[in-house]
Amino acid sequence: MESKYIYGIIETSEERLFNLSGADTYEDVYVISYQDIAAIVSYSQPVDYTTLYKEQLARRLLNHQQVIEKIMEFYYILPVKFGTHTANNQEVKEILLRGYTKFKDIFKKIHNRIEMDVVATWSNINSIVKEISEGEEVKELKEEIISRHEGISVNDQLAVGRRIKQILDKKAERYSFEIEAALNKCSLNFRRHDLMDDKMIINEAFMIEKIRKDEFERTLDELNSRFGEGVNFRCVGPLPLYSFYTVEVKKISFEKVDRARKVLCLGVRTSREEIIRAYRNRARLYHPDRNPDTLNAERQFNEISRAYQILLEYCLAAEQSGNGDVYVNKKEPDEDAIITKINIGGSK
Repeated sequence: MESKYIYGIIETSEERLFNLSGADTYEDVYVISYQDIAAIVSYSQPVDYTTLYKEQLARRLLNHQQVIEKIMEFYYILPVKFGTHTANNQEVKEILLRGYTKFKDIFKKIHNRIEMDVVATWSNINSIVKEISEGEEVKELKEEIISRHEGISVNDQLAVGRRIKQILDKKAERYSFEIEAALNKCSLNFRRHDLMDDKMIINEAFMIEKIRKDEFERTLDELNSRFGEGVNFRCVGPLPLYSFYTVEVKKISFEKVDRARKVLCLGVRTSREEIIRAYRNRARLYHPDRNPDTLNAERQFNEISRAYQILLEYCLAAEQSGNGDVYVNKKEPDEDAIITKINIGGSK
């Protein structure tokens, strides 16, 4: 079955086909519009990404990013989470309809703004560790251990290692603070990403106004000079605001939503407050700690918790679409509930 793969959302009512020379695309990339917004899509076979080899996954992710960054040359784009497939054009339009109000609000926030990703690493981590191990603080600890006249145990060696790690972390934290402070002067916002190993000092995304890109890069050059050969800087950008706003689309069968509604004893139209209230009441009745003698209390409590998560997620998506109520009413035999979420903070 052929489906539509979605890369991102743009502001346009124009139907067009993109000639993305340089992007390793398998199919033509084109626009499906709704009013004055549109999804960037291509034809694609549905894929189970959990079964792909690392090389295949990396190639598809690179293609996803290439397309988005090529589109960025023409439009400000709100990225859609990597790996998002839809069944057909109508489903794409349904996503645009449900997210329209929120999408329009976010386009105001991303206009004339770009993301710059900065990674700073120790140039030679072994040299830094050696320098710390020869410093006064570690020397004092070693002398204290030796003075006990009990020999050096494995625990002593671990204690020295922990002290070195603590000093290294403090040094990295101090450098990170200085780098952030300098770059934040020409940025609107930033997001910290996980540090992959001890070599990393910072791994962060900065939201900046497009016209301040040169200023941001000059600041980075100044930091590079200030820290000298001890620290390596790498900057990638300009990018779409991956780390700040990403659209996530989920599909839940109406049967699942309807079943969750019945588990919490709710009507076909309900609100977030009613969902929370119903969950608390039902959870109190079947919580295993309160009902140790009730048969199947744990199973029923878990079912109530799952139902709550399904309905709450569905309700929050409805709120983002400008409709505060959950309305569960099966219209077509194979129709699914589409949940469109905007992840504030983004997702790479």
